[in-house]
Amino acid sequence: MALKMDRARLDAVRQTIRADITAGLYHGVVIQVARGGEVHLAEAIGAADLGQTSPLTMDSVFNIFSVTKAFTNLLVLQAVEQGRFALTTPVATLIPEFTSRGRERILVWHLLSHQAGFPIIFELQPGWFIDDFAAVSRMVIAEVAPVDAPCSKVAYSPLVNHVLMAEALLRTDPARRSYRRIVQEDILDPLGMRDTSVGLRADLAPRKVVPDFRGNYPIGHRSRNTPGPNGAFEDPQAEMPWVGIVSTTPDLFRFADMFRTGGTANGTRLLSPAMLELATRNHTGEMVNELYAARGREEGIEPAPAYIGLGFSVRGTALCPHMFGTLASPRSFGNYGAGTSLFWVDPQRDLTFACLSAGVMGHNDNMRRFQKIADMVISAAD
Repeated sequence: MALKMDRARLDAVRQTIRADITAGLYHGVVIQVARGGEVHLAEAIGAADLGQTSPLTMDSVFNIFSVTKAFTNLLVLQAVEQGRFALTTPVATLIPEFTSRGRERILVWHLLSHQAGFPIIFELQPGWFIDDFAAVSRMVIAEVAPVDAPCSKVAYSPLVNHVLMAEALLRTDPARRSYRRIVQEDILDPLGMRDTSVGLRADLAPRKVVPDFRGNYPIGHRSRNTPGPNGAFEDPQAEMPWVGIVSTTPDLFRFADMFRTGGTANGTRLLSPAMLELATRNHTGEMVNELYAARGREEGIEPAPAYIGLGFSVRGTALCPHMFGTLASPRSFGNYGAGTSLFWVDPQRDLTFACLSAGVMGHNDNMRRFQKIADMVISAAD
């Protein structure tokens, strides 16, 4: 028996998004929602720009920002299943020069759950170039050390954790492939994600939405190859395992729905059910996420539990602000990217949600936006 969704309530989702765009909260979205694998909502609403002169389409290409981390996380979990290293392997075992100053205590699973104890670093130096992974990795390995003991805090890592995990992947890959090639061969090809790439592939450029940060994220993202303060997001050669993938909503939906079906898609297993079950548990207890707690305090918002698994955000049980919605089941899981990008899976209701948007929002506004939409979507599930 097919699982149903209430059409009138999904129409209300569309109307709410249109009203938000009219109010100037963001420029537009491309959204896809399915239950039991059956798509009930797939629509491009609004535009790529404030003036609404460039309408979005279902195949519009977006920078997915930190949703890139979900791809690196999956590769790490795959490497564990392949026996290349363990969740409990010290990072210094995989990267021998990453030792001393307390770094020898950091394990792989600490990186996945944002409990390694590193300071919250967006830039290692002002105005640096981030397109060249080898150069960024050398700098992280040489300079970054923890400021807290592992598992004493949850401090979301904008880049350091995923630089280290990507470096570990490269050093243990039997074929000595690049990050770009590993993502392509081990994730994108099996899932048929033809409109996704590491760096802006040339054929995707005509459909690409240039991020409008609107002052919400003033940090630069410079490239040696492409001019401008955020040139790295338009650079076809860039390899940034923490922030550098571009995709479409239908492709991101394929990625998310693979997790809903237990790690298998198109007859190919990308991850085992056993690993997925472990990775989507809450591994941070009731500790708050230090980065987002600080953002919330700016508006008097009470800090909420971080609820992070091994490479996934998890909904958890607290009645608190959450991008997956207050109605989501506790084991719902997914990933999000700065002010624009989100996917989640509610396994209890067999729901898959993917959304990419134009007009970068501040964290708190983005939280409220996606929480509202998620609750409306979940309430449409019969």
